[in-house]
Amino acid sequence: MVTTSHLSNLLGTERRFIRDGEARLRQEHGHRATAREPGSESDGRSTGDSVTGFIDVASEDNTMELREPTSDDTERMRELAQSAMTTSYALSPRQIETIAEEQFGDERLTRTFDDSDAVALVAESEEWDTVVGFVVGERDGSEGEVQWLMVDPEHRGARVGTRLFETAVESLRERGAERVSATTLESNTEGDDFFERFGFERTDDRRVEIGDESLVEYVYVEPEEADGTPTESAKDAELPNAETRDGVTTATTNDGEEMYVDRDEEESGTEGPFYAAYTDEERTEKFGYYCSNCGSLDTTMDNVERIECTECGNTHVSRSTEEYDDSYL
Repeated sequence: MVTTSHLSNLLGTERRFIRDGEARLRQEHGHRATAREPGSESDGRSTGDSVTGFIDVASEDNTMELREPTSDDTERMRELAQSAMTTSYALSPRQIETIAEEQFGDERLTRTFDDSDAVALVAESEEWDTVVGFVVGERDGSEGEVQWLMVDPEHRGARVGTRLFETAVESLRERGAERVSATTLESNTEGDDFFERFGFERTDDRRVEIGDESLVEYVYVEPEEADGTPTESAKDAELPNAETRDGVTTATTNDGEEMYVDRDEEESGTEGPFYAAYTDEERTEKFGYYCSNCGSLDTTMDNVERIECTECGNTHVSRSTEEYDDSYL
């Protein structure tokens, strides 16, 4: 075993080298899926209380913009949905094609864009000059529902899905939704982990008809307290052996050193999430990981990026050498 700080630095250097090489190859071969023409602009659209203009989203590798989609985005959204489902859904090619055409056809998406009760957002990569993720939801009276969340398989691990989901939930609440649910098809092999990270619980399953396909859909709901208000989210919950002042969370090592915990940089765990820990408030030097289950900073990472807390045994196992963010919806 080696310490997380040393291995994280080595892995980070290796990943940057690989990403830089891939970027050069793609540029040389013109690999930009449905890229916009150079110099073209996409204008934000305002509908009711919807998000307008652009929202900058900083990821590990580049800067993304969240914006409302236009009719120019429908083909890319459909292509992205097919790619995401092919990678992460236990569906046949025919089923995927049916869902893509029925749910993400030009006419249906355009109606969604024009619906004041609907939420639709795309994440556009400045580096790749293309849409790399999208989310679609709807408000019905006091209920809001996130219905589809898709992320390009080549851009997972940059928190694209997390940003889209959080923004969609916030937008539904701004429109008047008192309670928000989320749905995903039973065939989505990774949906549970993603929603549970936000405190959502699976409460129901129902059969849905999409074209000539009859499929099972899971429903996830925010738990409610006795007074009807949503319970405290995992991100806002009090952490053991940590202190938060003015939005800055710190924890102390066994040697008495103060570390800064980044609650936006999260890895799943068997007992609770792990959060990245830094030696400085500016988060320029990574120390390792903080275990939210027991509050310990004594964690290790092996050569397959398996994080383990030596105090309580909480464990995170990366699905591959390139980390995903569970946004396979």
